Amino acid sequence: MDKYTLNNGLRVVIEKIPTCRSVAFGIWVKTGSRNENEKNNGISHFIEHMLFKGTDKYSAKDIAEIFDGIGGNVNAFTSKEYTCYYCKVLDEHLPLAVEVLSDMFFRSVFDPAELEKEKNVIYEEISMYEDTPDDMVHDLIARAAFGGHTLGYTIIGTQDNLAAMNSDTLRSYMKTHYTPSNTVVSIAGNVNDDVLKLIEQHFSGFAGDAAPETREPLGFHSELEYYQKKTEQNHICLSLPGLSVTDERLYAMILLNNAIGGGMSSRLFQEIREKRGLAYSVYSYHTSYQDGGMFTIYTGTAPKQTVEVLKVTMEMLDDIKRNGLTPAELRKGKEQMKGSLILSLESTSSRMNRIGKNELMLGRHYSLDEMIERIERVEMEQIQALTASLLSTPFALAMVGQSNDAIDGFGRDQLV
Repeated sequence: MDKYTLNNGLRVVIEKIPTCRSVAFGIWVKTGSRNENEKNNGISHFIEHMLFKGTDKYSAKDIAEIFDGIGGNVNAFTSKEYTCYYCKVLDEHLPLAVEVLSDMFFRSVFDPAELEKEKNVIYEEISMYEDTPDDMVHDLIARAAFGGHTLGYTIIGTQDNLAAMNSDTLRSYMKTHYTPSNTVVSIAGNVNDDVLKLIEQHFSGFAGDAAPETREPLGFHSELEYYQKKTEQNHICLSLPGLSVTDERLYAMILLNNAIGGGMSSRLFQEIREKRGLAYSVYSYHTSYQDGGMFTIYTGTAPKQTVEVLKVTMEMLDDIKRNGLTPAELRKGKEQMKGSLILSLESTSSRMNRIGKNELMLGRHYSLDEMIERIERVEMEQIQALTASLLSTPFALAMVGQSNDAIDGFGRDQLV
C-alpha cells in the first residue's frame, strides 16, 4: 500500500492489485451523526443523499446512466463517525468514474426542488425504519448506552430537523466538515502510477480548514429504553461497554464476541436457537468508536419467551465470567478471524474500505502478516481479564414490543 499527501493536505492511499481488472474508489469524510447537534441531527445523511441529485454538469439521471453504462456501481453510506462515497468499475473506466464522483463531491447544486423531493424520500426511509422493529431497537440501545451523547443520536435524523434544512444549511455544514484535512481518498485495484496524477487533477483544488474537533467525553449510562409497538415478537438488545478503535485489546474482544454470539456455532446461537428453539435470530456484535465502544446482544423472541431468553443469556454470560472460554473456542475463533480476514482481501471493494477507514480513523495500517500475528498473540488470560472488565458494569437494555412487562424491573446489575 502507498500513501501520499497532496499539497492541500488531502491524504491518498492506494493499493495496487495487478491481478484483477476492477478498481474501487472511495472518498471518506470524517463526519457523521456524532458531529451533529440536537437541531441538525440527520444532516450528514441528508448531504449524502443530495450529492447524488445533480451537479452543474450532470443530472441525477446522468449520474445513474453513466455508471450503469460502464457496468459499474456507485453508492454511499453514512455512519456515526464518517461518510463514504464510493464506486467500483472496470480499470479502463476509472478516469470517468473519478471525474463524475469528484464532480458530485465538489459541485452538487442542491437544487431547492430536488431538496424537497429528497426530504420526502428520507421521510419514507424514516417510516420504513419505524416499521422495522429489529432495526429500531439498535438505535434505542445506543441511546440507552450513551444517553444524550451524540453517539446516541440516530444517523437518519428526524422529520422536524429535515424540514428545517435548506441548501444553505447543507453548504454551511459541508464548509466546516468537508475539508482536505478531514478527508481521505482510497483506491484499490488494477492501477498504475498515473492514478496519483488523476487524483491530483480532480482534488488539488480542494481547499478549506476544518473546525477544531471537539469531542464530548463518552460515558456508559446503563439505561433502559422501551418503545411500545404492535409486534409479534419482542426485539431486545443488551449492551455493555466496548473498546475504542485504538484499544490494544480489540482482537481479544473480537474473539470473545465470536464465542458469545458471532456465528452459528456460538454459545448464544446454539443454546437459544438450536437447543431450546426460543428465537430465529440471535447474535452479538461489537462496535468501536474513536474513544469507546459497545458490545451488544440481540434477540427477537415471542413475548411469552422473553423472560426465559433473558435468563438463559444471563446464565451464559455469568458462566463465561466465571469459567472463561474453552481452548477449543479460542482456537476456533482465531481460525475464524484469519479466514474472514483473508477472504475479505479477495475483493477490491473490501480492500478500498479497509485502507480508507484505517487511514481516516487510525492514521496507520497493518499488513496481513502483522494482523495474523496479532490474532495469534491473544492468550486466554487476556480474554479472561477483558471479560471481567466487560461484565463489571451494569448493562444497558432496550426493547421494542407490545408490553414492557418482561423488562420492567429487570436487574441490569446482576452480572456485576
